[in-house]
Amino acid sequence: MNNKLQKILEKKPVEAIAPCRIDLGGTLDIRTFHLPLRHLSPCTFNIALDMNTHVTLLPYQNDRIRISSRGFPDAEFPADEAPFDHPMGLMFAIATYFKANGVHVRIHSSSPPRSALGGSSAAAVALVAAFSSILQDQGNDELSRSDTAILAHAIEESVAGVPCGFQDQLAAVYGGINAWHWPCRITEPLFRKESVIPEPEYKQFRKHFIVAYCGIPHVSADINGRWVKQFLAGKCRQEWREIISCTKNFIDSLREHNYKGASEFMQKETSIRMKMTPDVLDDMGKKLTDEAARNRCGARFTGAGGGGCVWALGEQGDIEKLESVWQEILSGRKDAFLLDTAVNSTGLMVNR
Repeated sequence: MNNKLQKILEKKPVEAIAPCRIDLGGTLDIRTFHLPLRHLSPCTFNIALDMNTHVTLLPYQNDRIRISSRGFPDAEFPADEAPFDHPMGLMFAIATYFKANGVHVRIHSSSPPRSALGGSSAAAVALVAAFSSILQDQGNDELSRSDTAILAHAIEESVAGVPCGFQDQLAAVYGGINAWHWPCRITEPLFRKESVIPEPEYKQFRKHFIVAYCGIPHVSADINGRWVKQFLAGKCRQEWREIISCTKNFIDSLREHNYKGASEFMQKETSIRMKMTPDVLDDMGKKLTDEAARNRCGARFTGAGGGGCVWALGEQGDIEKLESVWQEILSGRKDAFLLDTAVNSTGLMVNR
């Protein structure tokens, strides 16, 4: 692919764009959980945000791969020696899958680094799509949206060393506000997409939630790893059944525009996870969720928590009041702030 890739990129760089997300009911998108619990019809909810990750492919030296990403030192290796246990290992693994070399991968995300918004998975989706679009020029079929998400997830899980969820890739590919239903039978598709809020309502729906970055990066493998170990050991099974129930009831409430009901199920889901892993929220995260409850809103950490972002949902008037309260709390920590964001309706895009 080397010579053709470089010639294509010398004519014009390729850019792919994918959004990050906020979520509820995560971890259920990991097969370790949703296969044993399939009789309960587990699902996950997320909202794609217009905080996008941009991946650009540029020509580079023969037989080498260079990756640049905000928040990480630049990395460069010979193509056949690129490490997958590197902080940029997922990106190197994707490049290796496509037999790419002589390429500079430049990544820019509008979300804070390691903010638990699924940014690394969004970057993986965008990189898969960028390489796939070039392969199409060589007489191959470009990957579908579904196949792009499946491949990005498969490569991520293969190099992560721990089970990985699937929701981040799906939000990055499809955008929107969706519930993701996980298979009850092995013969079923890997996921089923259900739109919860229709696109014409996105602008109004934006008035019902806020997102805060707590100023401290997250390490999802730590908390996710503990949840997996607990579950494999037969512990906390009832808690996960309750999380499934909360998630389904949250989605049902949201579909009916019952924000009070949705916020109550959101609070309950967060409380259950706090009992299993108290450090899923730090002191600031606890203050934010406590104030959300006092203002009749629900709040939850994003992803696996342990730092990163917290988001809240409620009636428009309650969210407006909570916003000023959160701003005051966030002012007490450097680099903590409310995110200026909205719903991304388009999902993955590739510019040629």
